[in-house]
Amino acid sequence: MKKIYLLMCILGIVFPYYHLINFLSQNEWSMNGFWGEIFSSHPISMISMDLTVAATTFLIFIIHRYKTKKINPTKYLISLFLVGFSLALPLYLYDNHVNK
Repeated sequence: MKKIYLLMCILGIVFPYYHLINFLSQNEWSMNGFWGEIFSSHPISMISMDLTVAATTFLIFIIHRYKTKKINPTKYLISLFLVGFSLALPLYLYDNHVNK
């Protein structure tokens, strides 16, 4: 299972950045229009809000774990804000997987 989490970490970096690089290359390496397109239609807005709620929930969970279990949240926070939820959650699961 740990190998699957590692694979998901890799995919969590590759897929979002693939689309970001494609967006930037089509827009002459400018972020102009990026935020406007996120809410350009109801289906895209639905996905954006779904990920926003999930990432916020994960952020609250990491803060709670920091206060109760004294984990070091640095790499999860960095991965959440620099890459996204697609890396932060698999990384946390990878780090905290217990083999039975």
